[in-house]
Amino acid sequence: MQLAADERGHEEPIDLQLAELAERAAAAARRRTGRDILVHATPAVVTVRPAALQRAISNLLDNAAKFDPDGIQPIELIADGGRIEVRDRGPGIDEHDLERVFDRFYRAVATRSLPGSGLGLAIVKDVALRHGGNPFATNRPGGGAIVGFTLGKPGHS
Repeated sequence: MQLAADERGHEEPIDLQLAELAERAAAAARRRTGRDILVHATPAVVTVRPAALQRAISNLLDNAAKFDPDGIQPIELIADGGRIEVRDRGPGIDEHDLERVFDRFYRAVATRSLPGSGLGLAIVKDVALRHGGNPFATNRPGGGAIVGFTLGKPGHS
Protein backbone atom coordinates (compact mmCIF):
# COMPACT_ATOMS: atom_id res chain seq x y z
CA MET A 1 0.00 0.00 0.00
CA GLN A 2 1.38 3.36 -0.99
CA LEU A 3 1.28 5.80 1.92
CA ALA A 4 1.88 9.09 0.17
CA ALA A 5 -1.07 10.78 -1.49
CA ASP A 6 -2.13 9.33 -4.83
CA GLU A 7 -0.94 12.35 -6.81
CA ARG A 8 2.55 11.83 -5.43
CA GLY A 9 2.48 8.22 -6.54
CA HIS A 10 1.79 9.31 -10.10
CA GLU A 11 4.20 12.23 -9.98
CA GLU A 12 6.85 11.95 -12.65
CA PRO A 13 10.48 12.07 -11.51
CA ILE A 14 12.40 15.16 -12.55
CA ASP A 15 15.98 16.35 -12.22
CA LEU A 16 16.38 18.96 -9.52
CA GLN A 17 18.92 20.52 -7.23
CA LEU A 18 18.59 18.71 -3.89
CA ALA A 19 20.00 21.67 -1.93
CA GLU A 20 17.17 23.90 -3.21
CA LEU A 21 14.52 21.36 -2.22
CA ALA A 22 16.11 21.02 1.24
CA GLU A 23 16.06 24.81 1.69
CA ARG A 24 12.37 24.99 0.69
CA ALA A 25 11.45 22.19 3.11
CA ALA A 26 13.41 23.87 5.92
CA ALA A 27 11.78 27.26 5.26
CA ALA A 28 8.31 25.70 5.46
CA ALA A 29 9.21 23.82 8.65
CA ARG A 30 10.55 27.01 10.23
CA ARG A 31 7.19 28.68 9.58
CA ARG A 32 5.23 25.69 10.96
CA THR A 33 7.33 25.04 14.03
CA GLY A 34 9.05 28.32 14.86
CA ARG A 35 12.29 26.36 15.23
CA ASP A 36 15.73 27.30 14.02
CA ILE A 37 16.74 24.85 11.27
CA LEU A 38 20.22 24.86 9.81
CA VAL A 39 20.66 23.41 6.34
CA HIS A 40 23.98 21.90 5.28
CA ALA A 41 23.60 20.95 1.63
CA THR A 42 26.11 19.82 -0.94
CA PRO A 43 25.03 20.78 -4.47
CA ALA A 44 23.77 17.68 -6.25
CA VAL A 45 21.27 17.09 -9.02
CA VAL A 46 18.98 14.16 -8.29
CA THR A 47 16.13 12.60 -10.22
CA VAL A 48 13.19 12.48 -7.83
CA ARG A 49 9.48 12.95 -7.37
CA PRO A 50 9.75 16.43 -5.80
CA ALA A 51 6.45 16.62 -3.87
CA ALA A 52 7.00 13.18 -2.35
CA LEU A 53 10.60 13.98 -1.44
CA GLN A 54 9.63 17.31 0.10
CA ARG A 55 6.94 15.56 2.15
CA ALA A 56 9.47 13.03 3.45
CA ILE A 57 11.90 15.78 4.45
CA SER A 58 9.07 17.75 6.07
CA ASN A 59 8.03 14.69 8.08
CA LEU A 60 11.60 14.33 9.37
CA LEU A 61 11.79 18.00 10.35
CA ASP A 62 8.37 17.96 12.01
CA ASN A 63 9.33 14.88 14.03
CA ALA A 64 12.55 16.52 15.17
CA ALA A 65 10.63 19.59 16.33
CA LYS A 66 7.97 17.47 18.05
CA PHE A 67 10.47 15.36 19.99
CA ASP A 68 12.67 18.32 20.95
CA PRO A 69 9.98 20.93 21.73
CA ASP A 70 12.14 23.05 24.02
CA GLY A 71 15.03 22.84 21.59
CA ILE A 72 17.74 25.26 22.49
CA GLN A 73 20.00 23.99 19.73
CA PRO A 74 18.87 24.19 16.10
CA ILE A 75 17.62 21.20 14.16
CA GLU A 76 20.06 20.31 11.40
CA LEU A 77 19.09 19.16 7.92
CA ILE A 78 21.92 17.59 5.95
CA ALA A 79 21.46 16.96 2.22
CA ASP A 80 24.58 15.36 0.82
CA GLY A 81 24.14 13.83 -2.61
CA GLY A 82 21.97 10.80 -2.14
CA ARG A 83 21.64 11.11 1.65
CA ILE A 84 19.17 13.21 3.66
CA GLU A 85 19.38 13.30 7.44
CA VAL A 86 17.85 15.36 10.21
CA ARG A 87 19.67 15.73 13.50
CA ASP A 88 18.07 16.89 16.73
CA ARG A 89 19.00 17.12 20.41
CA GLY A 90 15.81 15.59 21.79
CA PRO A 91 15.69 12.49 24.00
CA GLY A 92 16.85 10.09 21.26
CA ILE A 93 15.22 6.78 20.43
CA ASP A 94 15.16 3.75 22.71
CA GLU A 95 17.44 1.07 21.26
CA HIS A 96 14.60 -1.48 20.93
CA ASP A 97 12.53 1.06 18.94
CA LEU A 98 15.20 1.94 16.35
CA GLU A 99 14.25 -0.94 14.05
CA ARG A 100 10.51 -0.23 14.28
CA VAL A 101 10.19 3.55 13.97
CA PHE A 102 9.51 3.27 10.22
CA ASP A 103 6.71 0.70 10.65
CA ARG A 104 3.19 1.92 9.87
CA PHE A 105 1.27 3.00 12.99
CA TYR A 106 4.18 2.15 15.29
CA ARG A 107 4.31 4.40 18.33
CA ALA A 108 7.04 3.86 20.89
CA VAL A 109 5.77 3.70 24.45
CA ALA A 110 7.61 6.94 25.30
CA THR A 111 5.81 8.81 22.48
CA ARG A 112 2.21 7.63 22.80
CA SER A 113 1.14 10.75 24.69
CA LEU A 114 2.33 12.99 21.84
CA PRO A 115 0.17 13.86 18.82
CA GLY A 116 0.58 11.82 15.66
CA SER A 117 -0.65 8.70 13.93
CA GLY A 118 2.55 6.73 13.51
CA LEU A 119 2.55 7.33 9.75
CA GLY A 120 5.11 10.12 9.33
CA LEU A 121 8.20 7.91 9.30
CA ALA A 122 6.36 5.17 7.40
CA ILE A 123 5.87 7.75 4.63
CA VAL A 124 9.59 8.56 4.80
CA LYS A 125 10.34 4.85 4.33
CA ASP A 126 7.90 4.59 1.42
CA VAL A 127 9.43 7.60 -0.34
CA ALA A 128 12.98 6.34 0.24
CA LEU A 129 12.17 2.87 -1.13
CA ARG A 130 10.39 4.33 -4.18
CA HIS A 131 13.56 6.34 -4.88
CA GLY A 132 15.85 3.31 -4.65
CA GLY A 133 17.08 4.09 -1.15
CA ASN A 134 16.51 3.13 2.48
CA PRO A 135 15.52 4.86 5.71
CA PHE A 136 17.76 4.91 8.79
CA ALA A 137 17.57 6.00 12.42
CA THR A 138 20.25 6.12 15.07
CA ASN A 139 21.01 7.94 18.28
CA ARG A 140 23.21 10.98 18.03
CA PRO A 141 26.41 11.13 20.05
CA GLY A 142 25.87 13.65 22.84
CA GLY A 143 22.08 13.15 22.82
CA GLY A 144 19.30 13.30 20.28
CA ALA A 145 18.59 11.37 17.12
CA ILE A 146 19.70 11.22 13.50
CA VAL A 147 16.88 10.10 11.23
CA GLY A 148 16.88 10.13 7.46
CA PHE A 149 17.10 8.19 4.25
CA THR A 150 19.24 7.50 1.26
CA LEU A 151 18.24 7.86 -2.36
CA GLY A 152 19.34 5.68 -5.21
CA LYS A 153 22.37 6.85 -7.17
CA PRO A 154 22.10 10.66 -7.50
CA GLY A 155 20.67 11.61 -10.86
CA HIS A 156 19.38 8.06 -11.49
CA SER A 157 16.50 7.34 -9.08
